[in-house]
Amino acid sequence: MINNDTNTIKQARITLVGAGPGDAELITLKGIKALQTADVVLYDALVNDELLEIAPANSTKIYVGKRSGDHTFSQDNINRLMVDYALNYGHVVRLKGGDPFVFGRGHEELDFAAEYNLPTKVVPGISSSIGVPGLQGIPVTHRGLSESFWVVTGTTSDGKISADLYDAAKTNATIVVLMGIHKLANIVEIFKNEGKGQLPVAVIQSGTTVNEKVVIGVAENIADLAAQQGITSPALIVLGEVVSLHPQFKLVKEVYDVVAAR
Repeated sequence: MINNDTNTIKQARITLVGAGPGDAELITLKGIKALQTADVVLYDALVNDELLEIAPANSTKIYVGKRSGDHTFSQDNINRLMVDYALNYGHVVRLKGGDPFVFGRGHEELDFAAEYNLPTKVVPGISSSIGVPGLQGIPVTHRGLSESFWVVTGTTSDGKISADLYDAAKTNATIVVLMGIHKLANIVEIFKNEGKGQLPVAVIQSGTTVNEKVVIGVAENIADLAAQQGITSPALIVLGEVVSLHPQFKLVKEVYDVVAAR
């Protein structure tokens, strides 16, 4: 493919880049290098706009946002745009929030590109499922508290709660729920039904950004607390004993200890 502006031949190729959980500085160095050579950037709703400034000034930037209540482009349309721009312009960077392979549908995009024999690369990103709790001082694993962690979608493609949550609630693992804030009450009910009404829970909205909000509680009261604080998407839910390590949980525990002593 010949670029008419520079009269140079550019290779059609696609790079999936994980942008991280929101803070522009949390993208990897390899992700920055990919953006610096982009002819086209297709970016999602949760991508920090500051990252677009890394791409060349003459590159094309196209918003293909997908988030709760905002499916500007279907996945099929995104796949076709990605390939069309690669064939006509050269290097397409598909910039995705978090990591491309953690509920990012990255492999679907690779499969589609493969149908056209387009070279592809993947640059992993920091997943919000680990990075956001970590920056709040909540480890997803901790000796004596949690030996494993699950990352589960809160809402499946048909709008239902994932069946995996019912299995997860039976374990002692840390459970991180993405895309589940609108079903928070239903999710914590699953854990309460397993006798885990006092299980520590954190809800983190817009993690790593200036709009970050954090609510700490237990399964019995977290839905009410989140509603009082006006928590909305994008937000993730962390359920597990590791949440007790958050500084705010000390106050939560003190309140429950007083109530239990009465």
